[in-house]
Amino acid sequence: MRYYWIALFILIVDQGTKWFVVKKMSLYESIAIIDQFFYFTSHRNRGAAFGILQNQQWLFIVITFVVIGIIVYYLWQLKNKHPWMSFAFASILGGAIGNLIDRIRTGEVVDFFHFQFGSYHYPIFNVADSAIVIGVTILVIITLFHSEKETESPESISGVRDS
Repeated sequence: MRYYWIALFILIVDQGTKWFVVKKMSLYESIAIIDQFFYFTSHRNRGAAFGILQNQQWLFIVITFVVIGIIVYYLWQLKNKHPWMSFAFASILGGAIGNLIDRIRTGEVVDFFHFQFGSYHYPIFNVADSAIVIGVTILVIITLFHSEKETESPESISGVRDS
């Protein structure tokens, strides 16, 4: 249950930073944090990562609800037995709910982290996006480096044993 607190923390930080950007900055306003490298830029995204699938809000909302359901199921099944996997799922959960709230409330996601490398501008993103990427990265690492002998049997996860 403690990993749901991680999701809640991510959600609160995500929504708080988005609220700040919406209330204190004009749309497309940019504030240099580290000149020529890192900016807070008030931006809105009606699509997915990197702006793909613009204006497909119902698709994103339905998919997000399905993903949230799957993640909650996995967190319940893990019951804190695998701390890093639980942390990863909780991070993804917090980020998914954060962006879902934006999509339902306004039809677009508030983005503001803006990195520039020379003339290249990395796509603008937010706390929820960061949490999702961190969670997915942890899951990939666990999947790639988790040895077979550390893998639990299906019975130990579900609590059912053959007689």
